[in-house]
Amino acid sequence: MRNNIKQRITRLKSILDSVVSTDINGREYTLDKAIEKSVSRIISIAGNNGKLILIGNGASASIASHIAVDFWKNAGIPAVSFNDAALLTCISNDYGYEHVFEKPVEMFAKKKDLLVAISSSGKSENIIKAVNAAKAKGVVVLTLSGFKKDNPLRSLGDINFYVPVNEYGYVEVMHHFICHCFVDIISKKKNG
Repeated sequence: MRNNIKQRITRLKSILDSVVSTDINGREYTLDKAIEKSVSRIISIAGNNGKLILIGNGASASIASHIAVDFWKNAGIPAVSFNDAALLTCISNDYGYEHVFEKPVEMFAKKKDLLVAISSSGKSENIIKAVNAAKAKGVVVLTLSGFKKDNPLRSLGDINFYVPVNEYGYVEVMHHFICHCFVDIISKKKNG
């Protein structure tokens, strides 16, 4: 068992070193530089009375909810996630699940906002539709994806974080870590 645990820890360290960060033009950044650029964007958005919108399905929805709460509670930045059961079932029933995030983004996102789109596979149709709706409104977009190198979400954001692994657990841990970096850096900066 101890060897298995050590192997998982070693693999996690290796995966962290393999995260690929790019901008909308495909230019690569080191992970620390991409996090720094993201934090600067978030601070700028908040300084202009914008809000953060976080979306995801399943475990990614949990990450979105958790980080949205941490942003407003710990960093003092308005943040929401569209994971309310009534909203999800209403939009899914009336428009189809592929529109479950697109419709709220169309209604609530403003040009001064920032969307954080989280999808382990990077190919969730409802996430991609929401990103496209946000971009149509001039919203800044950060993406977090994994699995296949050519997943569509990986190239849609102003800043993109891609975890090159085909296992949900590792991808989700990295996404959660990156989002926590955003919150923790901003909180520390705000609170001295």
